[in-house]
Amino acid sequence: MATLTIRGFDDDLHARLRVRAARHGRSMEAEVRSILEAELQERIDAAGLGSRIHARFTAAGGADLDIPARDDHVRAADVA
Repeated sequence: MATLTIRGFDDDLHARLRVRAARHGRSMEAEVRSILEAELQERIDAAGLGSRIHARFTAAGGADLDIPARDDHVRAADVA
């Protein structure tokens, strides 16, 4: 197991961490591990933007869209 030392830890942040740990019935050290694990796990599981949008709409029941057929061919831009 690794050890992490944090220097310059703000007193106010330390107090808030202590209160949060007490609310969750954990030591401050266990609370920090829990916070880091949850935060880093979210980043690992995070999918791309399109996948997250798809998941959000799927969870809400989806959306039916009429997507028109693309009959047009690509045209060169008229820059004159």
